[in-house]
Amino acid sequence: MARNIQSLERAAAMLRLLAGGERRLGLSDIASALGLAKGTAHGILRTLQLEGFVEQDEASGRYQLGAELLRLGTTYLDVHELRARALVWTDDLARSSGESVYLGVLHQQGVLIVHHVFRPDDSRQVLEIGAMQPLHSTALGKVLSAYDPVAHSEAVESDRKPFTDRTVFELGAFENVLDITRARGYAADVEETWEGVASVAAPIHDRRRMPVGAVGITGAVERLARDGELRPEVIAAVRDCARAVSRDLGAGRF
Repeated sequence: MARNIQSLERAAAMLRLLAGGERRLGLSDIASALGLAKGTAHGILRTLQLEGFVEQDEASGRYQLGAELLRLGTTYLDVHELRARALVWTDDLARSSGESVYLGVLHQQGVLIVHHVFRPDDSRQVLEIGAMQPLHSTALGKVLSAYDPVAHSEAVESDRKPFTDRTVFELGAFENVLDITRARGYAADVEETWEGVASVAAPIHDRRRMPVGAVGITGAVERLARDGELRPEVIAAVRDCARAVSRDLGAGRF
């Protein structure tokens, strides 16, 4: 039988202790409650603090749960609700557009595909749920970078490598693309990530009016674009889908 990793067990116990209290806890309180030496407890707390899972109050020196842990928990709930609310609307979008539909959320320094509806034809396709896409070049990634401050920071700090000669990767030009995305309410990727492929995406907001994901369609550039520009009816369909999912999440009208 595999042995448990003691340091992880102690870290988990520490997080549960902090989650169960109504106040911040000091080092002595934590060490005593868990039966640990102060040095051991401090080492674990320091690691959790560096990862953002624990925060220390500067004035009192006491500890509490960190924003990163809370963000992860909220993201887990949001992703499952997001996917459930989007099922009908993404199916409708795939059927009406004749193209593949993707639902993406921010994960680390990229876009995690959490739902994928196949293009409604008889062609062979690969399910891409769990795949990662770059933030700076894809339509889904640009939408998240434009509307989510965390995604924006990740995109700015990441290595924005060019995938094609159309990829916008220099910081000033990239920020300009994000300004345009916010102004028009959608993002485009016309052969910036893959040759011959275009995509368009729009943001999804929750009941707090916070961006929780993006929905988009991807297909051959000759089907989605005309003279290098995305077709207006394609853009309208994606934006309508994003608004519908947002309404189902309680965001109201946008």
